Amino acid sequence: MSETTTATRPPEPDFSAITTEQLIAYRDAENRFRASSGARAMLGEPDPGAAIGWQEIALPGRDLPVRVYRPAPTGDDEAAARTDLPLVVHVHGGGFVGTAVQCDWTNSHLAAALPALVVSVEHRLLAPGSPLANAADDGWDVLDHVVRHAAQWGVDPARTAVFGESCGALVSALTAIRAREAGLELKAQVLVNPAVDVSETIFDHASMAEYAHSPTLALPQLRLVQRLAAPSGTDARALSPLHADDLSGLAPALVVVPTQDPVADHGRRYAERLREAGTPVRLSEYSGAKHAFLTLPGVEPQAEAAQAEILQFLRVALAR
Repeated sequence: MSETTTATRPPEPDFSAITTEQLIAYRDAENRFRASSGARAMLGEPDPGAAIGWQEIALPGRDLPVRVYRPAPTGDDEAAARTDLPLVVHVHGGGFVGTAVQCDWTNSHLAAALPALVVSVEHRLLAPGSPLANAADDGWDVLDHVVRHAAQWGVDPARTAVFGESCGALVSALTAIRAREAGLELKAQVLVNPAVDVSETIFDHASMAEYAHSPTLALPQLRLVQRLAAPSGTDARALSPLHADDLSGLAPALVVVPTQDPVADHGRRYAERLREAGTPVRLSEYSGAKHAFLTLPGVEPQAEAAQAEILQFLRVALAR
């Protein structure tokens, strides 16, 4: 949860044969690297116009860390002192690895430029004994908590959006559905390179075969994600937004799809299903971009364009 000055990136393990102990060791080492200053060359530098810090939210049965991004006070900037900022609840990707710190670049820019309060969920990661349902509960519980305590957080609960990447986009999509069921009106959902299917149909897409050996997400990783997300006996379809019975009445969606991504067709098909259900949706494809490109501005040239598109989409959706 804490940032480090230097850390060495661990070698990628054999995901098809990894043990629980190896998974935990790899996850911890990889997350130390992602939270280190040495990773900034890939992950990008935070916007100096945002104040960034960790907080803990007391939830039933657990305390959950969140990484909070606020417009930085400047002395003459009234926006920094506002108590009615729009709220963006963000969920980072990674599945069995990942930390909110890896998304500092985009989240700090959103906080400074909208301006908005961005709360990034340091959710429970996939592991034996920690299925996707845990991460899904974390995403929803943070949204519900901040909205119910809006005055304490300094936000306008009527201007709220959810945002996530990869497995985090799956959690965000599930959260949007849960918000509708709870009567909570969201203004927007932003789903970037979403992996929205952990059922038996996860691999039944042309993009899976075409980009099976993608350097940023390969099939062995996806197979591990599926095994951990929905262990034997779990109703995987209930955790897969792509198979939801009803996608009507959801918040307007921006679905961002990098084309050189095994799960590109997940995003395309989910956008189709949203549109068929009457939910407003914009599908935006980035030709030649790879999975997780938004979090890699140091190596992915289209990250800045995608960030600008997300910013504009949220600016309109969260306007007064």
